This record gives sequence, C-alpha cells and structure tokens, in this order.
Amino acid sequence: EVDLVESGGGSVQAGGSLTLSCAASGLTVADSTMGWYRQTPGDQCELVSRYSSDAITYTKDSVKGRFAISRDNAKNTLYLQMNSLKPEDTGVYFCVAPRSRDDTLTIWAVCGNRFRYWGQGTQVTVSS
Repeated sequence: EVDLVESGGGSVQAGGSLTLSCAASGLTVADSTMGWYRQTPGDQCELVSRYSSDAITYTKDSVKGRFAISRDNAKNTLYLQMNSLKPEDTGVYFCVAPRSRDDTLTIWAVCGNRFRYWGQGTQVTVSS
C-alpha cells in the first residue's frame, strides 16, 4: 500500500519561506515520477512542480525562480522549497504519484482522483 505523508505547511508573511516534505512508503521515490499540486477553487488541482523518474523537473512559470523541487532517495522523500512566497501561493498542496508508469502527471487534475496516489494535503497560507 502506498502512503504519502506531507508536512511543512503553515502561515507566513509575503516574502517568507516554507519547505514542504512528502515522506513516501510503498513506492520508491527514486523510481517514480512525483509532483506537487495545488488546489484551485473547486475540485481542480494544478501541477506546481514535478520530478520525473528520469530526474527531469518541471516547475510552473509563476513560481519559477522561487520554488524548487528535490528528492532525497535515502529518505524516500520529496521536497518543495518555497521562497519569496506571495499571497497567490496560498492553497492546499498535495503530494502526488501516479499509479501507472504511463502517467506523467498532467498539468491539471481532479483533486484526489483515484488514478493517482494523493497525500492528505498541507495548507499554505501567505499573508500580505
């Protein structure tokens, strides 16, 4: 059974930093494509950053230069370092892994859909 446990969310002022962590069990982070999604109003989630199984990363344009995704294979953990946070970064962030190797994690997804593994989500609140 795959379990993704996020931590590191919280409330900060604009310009602050947070580091999200996703501890994985039941899958090997080094062998998996994994990503961070943020929930938008409604049930849609947008991909913020992705770390592919072949070590290629993707980062959404609006957070490039501020957010960085990384992984620690020894700890089997995925991270999202968020710097220079803005109020528009506020939201619930989910750690996600695909159930199928053919799934590369699309830009948009229905939050919590059954085709992927989802963490419980962690709230990030940035105040101005």
